[in-house]
Amino acid sequence: MTVTTTGMSVALQGLRQALDSRHEPGVSLGSWRWSVRQQMAGVRDTLVAEAEYADEGWLVARTGSLLRERTSLLARLSALGPTVLESPDVDAVHRELDRLVVDLGRHAQRLHDLAYDEVELELGGSE
Repeated sequence: MTVTTTGMSVALQGLRQALDSRHEPGVSLGSWRWSVRQQMAGVRDTLVAEAEYADEGWLVARTGSLLRERTSLLARLSALGPTVLESPDVDAVHRELDRLVVDLGRHAQRLHDLAYDEVELELGGSE
């Protein structure tokens, strides 16, 4: 299994920076919207590029959960794409994207945990 937690960290950092730039001097609303939308595309690409997960006995249930979670996150990203560019309620969009960034961070941590557990299983772990 190949986990792209580093790629996800970079993509999330870019999205977080774009979100935080909203109130910086000289950043227009249109520019902010476009910047956030571009960073969302990077996050989406990182999610899509996630490799297949473990198929070892006790890890299969967690694998299925991660796949469902990834599908849900991709759907949320897709739904928010047009909203970022068009919604008149920028504060609501910002709040929803903040929630999404937190959820994406949790997903990345779960991926990391699964990779760690898979390696521990292969090496025998400590007892």
